[in-house]
Amino acid sequence: MMNKEQKQIYIKEMTSQFENSEAVLVTHYQGLTVKQLDELRKRMREHGIIFKITKNRITKLALEKSKCKELSNLFSGPTAVAFSEDAITSAKILTKFSRENENLKILGGIMGTDVLDVDGVKNVATLPTLDEARAKIVGILRSPAQKIASILLAPASKIAILALEKSKK
Repeated sequence: MMNKEQKQIYIKEMTSQFENSEAVLVTHYQGLTVKQLDELRKRMREHGIIFKITKNRITKLALEKSKCKELSNLFSGPTAVAFSEDAITSAKILTKFSRENENLKILGGIMGTDVLDVDGVKNVATLPTLDEARAKIVGILRSPAQKIASILLAPASKIAILALEKSKK
């Protein structure tokens, strides 16, 4: 049981996390074992994501003072929240984990200023992460340069044959 001072500290911490996180995803974890929760926390921690089991009544008080007021109705039952700077990664991890463990239910969340329902979170999970998007762009940009380099490095006879073939078309 928390005393009044501990509750105030909890409210301040939660308000701060709601305000400073780019993405906040809310889940129900009823039926998950301690081992499963530890595994999920480990996966989240590897990506700098905080996964925290909440005290609903006190968390609702923290929500009132934050940008995430719209999530208040999701806090009933055994609730846990993922706080992250990368909504896509946290959505991917939670979606994958909920497929592997049917006891984890994604309820919704906020990404930036957008409120997401369950389908919204699942849609975000299908987007490429920033690193994946960068890799695709580099691959696209690199491909034509490699073709030009290979042509320039080819022996002169191959270039002449290529030019002859192109002129016939």
